[in-house]
Amino acid sequence: MLSASHLIALSVIALCCLMLFAARFALRRHSGLRLFVRLLLILLLAASEAGLHVWYLSQDSWSRSSSLPLELCGITLLLSIIMLLTRSRLLYSFLYFAGIGGAFIALLTPNLVYPFPHFRFLLFFIAHGSIILASLYMTWVEGYRPAWRSLLFTMLCLNLVAACVYAANVLLDSNYMFLMRKPSTFSVLDYFGPYPYYLLVEEGFALVIFLLMFLIFFKLPELYTARRAHAGRRTL
Repeated sequence: MLSASHLIALSVIALCCLMLFAARFALRRHSGLRLFVRLLLILLLAASEAGLHVWYLSQDSWSRSSSLPLELCGITLLLSIIMLLTRSRLLYSFLYFAGIGGAFIALLTPNLVYPFPHFRFLLFFIAHGSIILASLYMTWVEGYRPAWRSLLFTMLCLNLVAACVYAANVLLDSNYMFLMRKPSTFSVLDYFGPYPYYLLVEEGFALVIFLLMFLIFFKLPELYTARRAHAGRRTL
C-alpha cells in the first residue's frame, strides 16, 4: 500500500477516468465508438476474471474456499459485465454505489501480496479499475443517473448479498467479503473495531460513502445549476 507501483497504478486508473469524461460528448455522438468502449470494458472485465482463475489453476491453488467470485468486487465485476451487455438501469442503480464505492476502497487499500509486475498485481488493478469505469461509462456516456431510492435499493441488495455469502462461508469454511474475520493485510476494517462489531460499522461507513457519492456528484451540481439559472432569469 502506497508504494510507488501502487500510486502509479492509481494514477493510471484516474487518468483513464479523466479520458472517459473528456470523451463523453464524442462518444454520445458516435454509436460505433460507444459500442467499442462498451465491448472493451466487457473484455477487460471478463479477461481479468478469467485470467485470475487460469492463474489459480496454473499454480494448483484454486480452492472453493478462496477462489470463487464471492467477494463484493467479484460480484460487482460479473454484474458490471451484464449491465454493459444489457444496459440495465436496475443494475446501474446498484453498481454506481456498490461497484464504484467497493472498488475505490479496494484500490486505496489493496488486499494484495503480489508486487508489480506480478500477473496478480496487474489483474487486480485492471479488474477494479474496469468496475469503476463501467459505471462511469453508463453515467457520463449513456446518461444514467441514480436516485434517492437507489441508495435504499443498494443497501438492501448489499445486505441480501451479505446474507447469502455468509451462508456460503459457513458451508465452505471460507471468509468471503470478510464476514467471518478481518483480512490479514491492512484494510479500512482495521479502524472499525473487533469482530463482529466492525460489520455494523462497515455498513454505516458504506451508507455514508454512498450518500456522499450521490450528493457531491449529482445533487449539489443540480442545485448549483438551478441557482445559476434562477439568478440568470432574475437578471433578465
